[in-house]
Amino acid sequence: MKRLMLTIASIIMALPMLAQYDAYGRTQTTVAGYGEGKTIYYGLRLGMAVSTVNSDDSALDGGTAQTGLNLGVIAGFQLTPSAPVYLESGLFYTEKGGKGYVDKAKFSYNLNYLEVPVIVKYRYSVDDRFSIQPFAGGYFALGVGGKVKNYDARETSSSFSEHFFKRFDGGLKIGCGFEYQMIYADLSYDWGLANICHSDFDSSRTGCFYINCGVNF
Repeated sequence: MKRLMLTIASIIMALPMLAQYDAYGRTQTTVAGYGEGKTIYYGLRLGMAVSTVNSDDSALDGGTAQTGLNLGVIAGFQLTPSAPVYLESGLFYTEKGGKGYVDKAKFSYNLNYLEVPVIVKYRYSVDDRFSIQPFAGGYFALGVGGKVKNYDARETSSSFSEHFFKRFDGGLKIGCGFEYQMIYADLSYDWGLANICHSDFDSSRTGCFYINCGVNF
């Protein structure tokens, strides 16, 4: 976690040196290799992740949703000067997981990931200051930590081990963003397509709803 925060801080400190501001205070720059007049932007995101796991294993399927942190940085650039279509990616620290019962014994599992989304976004400008930005794409994630807690036996184990979950996750992402000047917010949902379960017979897939806010520069 400390290394992630240092990485985010380094990116934030480096990006302003590339920027120039337009008449509305937005950061604007021409990117070498992308052609004249195409702009890039970057931003910070902080929000809440509400996740579930859908599984063939009755102990994991459904259950209570797990609420966690979603924190990251993003960057994007306009794909064509003739349309407000953007390609956006970034790096997020996301906390997923779930809760349930086995033989009336309560257990929970945390699945903490470093996640890289890759989305295409359309920017519809309502006026000079406010825009609506629907988007769709996918994500790739690597598990970096988490615990499985058995409350009955009072035991904890690593979530990402050969007895529980695989580290890789990936799937589809869809959502919509709203921007007023530099202030940004969005709602989105991840459909996990990768099987995060080690079992040869059962499959488990994540689902996660996000509420994020932040700023764009």
